[in-house]
Amino acid sequence: MTRYAITSSAPGHFPATFGVALAAMSVLLLVGFSALAAELPALTGRVVDNAGIIDAATEAALTRKLADFEAKSSDQIVVATVDSLDGEEIEPYANRLFRAWKLGQAGEDNGVLLLVAKNDRKMRIEVGYGLEGTLTDLHTRLIIENDMVPAFRAGDFSGGIAKAVDDMVMVLEGNPEELEARGTRNPADSNAVDPIVVLFVIVWATLFFGGLAMAVLPPIFGTKLSPGVYKWLGMTFRYGQRSGSASSGGVWTTGTGGGWSSGSSGGGWSSGGSGGGFSGGGGSSGGGGSSGSW
Repeated sequence: MTRYAITSSAPGHFPATFGVALAAMSVLLLVGFSALAAELPALTGRVVDNAGIIDAATEAALTRKLADFEAKSSDQIVVATVDSLDGEEIEPYANRLFRAWKLGQAGEDNGVLLLVAKNDRKMRIEVGYGLEGTLTDLHTRLIIENDMVPAFRAGDFSGGIAKAVDDMVMVLEGNPEELEARGTRNPADSNAVDPIVVLFVIVWATLFFGGLAMAVLPPIFGTKLSPGVYKWLGMTFRYGQRSGSASSGGVWTTGTGGGWSSGSSGGGWSSGGSGGGFSGGGGSSGGGGSSGSW
């Protein structure tokens, strides 16, 4: 008689082969996750032009302006340009860069990052927690759409970035009125109604109100042929019945149907950090700011 023996490892211990496989899987997961995130540039100054789109004179002027503004207000603005986001969306990339560079002051989180990704044709203004009530999403959107996008489309990267920095400084110094008035005078294209949305509303309204009219009007204005059957506008309408065939004038059968609903869900997105940086180490940004493309 053949005997079969089943062996097992001691409680709390895994076979060596299982441990090796687990370690290999962990390494693969780490490599996969790191591959999804683009590499961050080093913080070398108040203007980090890795994409080479800012001319030397403008870069020098921006560096002086930002240093003077920080000395006067303690708020810190940094400009960064990169060639590519390597497939990552600009919002999480900007937030990672903001935290890695620890912009702003510790306890104040009063940093701002202006980021441009040249090959992706995208830009973002990332605002620290401490400045979200002053440099609002409305302000950053106006700056992107009215200052940066037109200049970038014309090939003037230096001018667009310089104008954006001027307007951010203006708002942070407590003078947002001119920016807001300019936005009213020159409404951005993004405020225009999307034609696809208009078409959807028209189709939906036609179906809804058309169906409602067909359900209500025939019994009122049509000729009653039999209980629940009316003839109106050359069509026969049957209510509360199922009809297997249509008359020569057509048949409209009403009944109950399903419903249509939509909803939205959202989540929070926040980050934090502490440490060094130009002015003491901020680094907390909760996604305040705006993004754009050209």
